[in-house]
Amino acid sequence: MSRHRTGNRSNRRKRGLIRRVGIVFPVAVFAAVAVAAVAVGAAVFGPGSGAFNIARAVEAVPGSHTIALLETERAQLIAMTAAARTLTLVAEPKLASPAQVASAELSTGTSTGTSGGTGTGGGGGIVYVTSTPPNPNTAQSIAYNMMASFGFSPQTYFGCLQDLWNRESGWRYDAENASGAYGIPQALPGSKMASAGPDWQTNPATQIRWGLTYIKGLYGNPCGAWSFEEANGYY
Repeated sequence: MSRHRTGNRSNRRKRGLIRRVGIVFPVAVFAAVAVAAVAVGAAVFGPGSGAFNIARAVEAVPGSHTIALLETERAQLIAMTAAARTLTLVAEPKLASPAQVASAELSTGTSTGTSGGTGTGGGGGIVYVTSTPPNPNTAQSIAYNMMASFGFSPQTYFGCLQDLWNRESGWRYDAENASGAYGIPQALPGSKMASAGPDWQTNPATQIRWGLTYIKGLYGNPCGAWSFEEANGYY
């Protein structure tokens, strides 16, 4: 009787253990999965989350079949970032100005002569100077309007003429140099300008007409004269 009760008690212990294990084991597995899910969520949605954090978070889950794909995407992203750093910005093309077009179309040559004598032109190329039309009723305006009659496009050549006579005389009709050069074009001697008109001493238009004739005959155009002036200090 005592032995029979002992056997029944042993059987009851076994059945109780099975019931407890049958409940506890699934609960333990569920808890482990939940902990892993929380870890993944914290890694993904935490500060600085991104493609790399997602990959690290998924790696925390053993046996995930997405690890290989994420590693491939990460490698591609690294390669794209490295390639982007090697790109260079190419400046937009600029349209050539009328002066640059004229410079390309004209052949360079040598010039001889100065406003007071003769000389040899420099070997450098012609430099073109851009400018805006001058104020009306000025000596510069007279020259600007007169240039076309000499075959000089004022849009192309006036900038050079302006710089040339700015340096030589400041565009003053009565400018006189100690050497005897006179007027806007600084003719040497000033009486040379009498060939353009008897009022050469006081009339800017007469002086400009003589000066443009002189420039065309010796330098071809005002930019040729200006290039020589820059190289030699006179023209």
